[in-house]
Amino acid sequence: MTIARWVAAWILALLAAGTTAHAACTSDALGVTRVIEIDASSGPLFGEFTKQAKEESFLAPKEVVLTFDDGPMPWITRTILDALDRQCTKATFFSVGRMAIAYPHVVREVMARGHTLGTHTWSHPLHLPRMRPEAAREEIERGFAAVALAAGQPIAPFFRFPGLSDSRELLAHLQTRGVASFTVDVVSNDSYVGDARRLIESTLRKVEARQGGILLFHDIKPVTARALPALLAELKSRGYKVVHLTSKHGFAPDESYRPVLEALLAKASGAKSLQPFFGEMPKPAAADGTAPPVTALAPEPKAFAVASLAAKPTEPRPRKPRLRSERPAPAAPWSTTVRRDRSLSIWE
Repeated sequence: MTIARWVAAWILALLAAGTTAHAACTSDALGVTRVIEIDASSGPLFGEFTKQAKEESFLAPKEVVLTFDDGPMPWITRTILDALDRQCTKATFFSVGRMAIAYPHVVREVMARGHTLGTHTWSHPLHLPRMRPEAAREEIERGFAAVALAAGQPIAPFFRFPGLSDSRELLAHLQTRGVASFTVDVVSNDSYVGDARRLIESTLRKVEARQGGILLFHDIKPVTARALPALLAELKSRGYKVVHLTSKHGFAPDESYRPVLEALLAKASGAKSLQPFFGEMPKPAAADGTAPPVTALAPEPKAFAVASLAAKPTEPRPRKPRLRSERPAPAAPWSTTVRRDRSLSIWE
């Protein structure tokens, strides 16, 4: 891309930033080419960044899915929502439970603007597969319950593992809950790239190498908010099209978490009571006001679910007795020498 084109892109992005967030869509907006409604009841897994059995890609060449993790963060998420609105396009947000409870008004705004809302655990532990199984499952279930409560309406049964670190056992649990898991095809690395121009260049290079895919960004990173207007405009100019993901069914969270989460939500928002409104997920509209075509997707269950649900032995391992000769020698008594020179000693 020439320097002149970069300058033009940035000027257009700055001009767009000055317009209202809900301005009417123009004919040259990126828009939504088609909607894929996913039946998550079989617990499918999508995306390339996994070693587990996964579904075939549902994307055609030059198609992308926009996804954002870790939010909401009001001053960043809303800027991203504005950029998406100006391009009349839609994304999927994988929110962290704690963040959703802290900023429920932003969670509701994400859904009010027609985007899809999934979850990303309760507290974003990067070592989720290495946690005790019951603790890992609680992270997932509490995250779903928190985001659903903050949203005040059914959310999608869509989940993304923190750090894209999945496991057969946890994927099996998600299958029993009718949850679709999403890894990614293109990692923007916005957690490590602080310069907006470099972020745009590297992301476009990866997108071009794959000719599309599921894109990963974070709506807690200022650089993402700065880069997104120009990035979306460049995707449009290069002929890429956005596919929006929706779910056939809403998710039924574990109600046992509700009392504690309601107390946290009331404390965060200052509300005395909660009266959630349960409604249907909004359908996105195309730039010309007509609904984009919807493609139903209901994958068959993967074999790993059966294998990973098999009971595992829980008997404790027998301990090998240690011979006296194998015992370690007692440590020498601790001793230290302290210099008494006042100019050097920190002990005076």
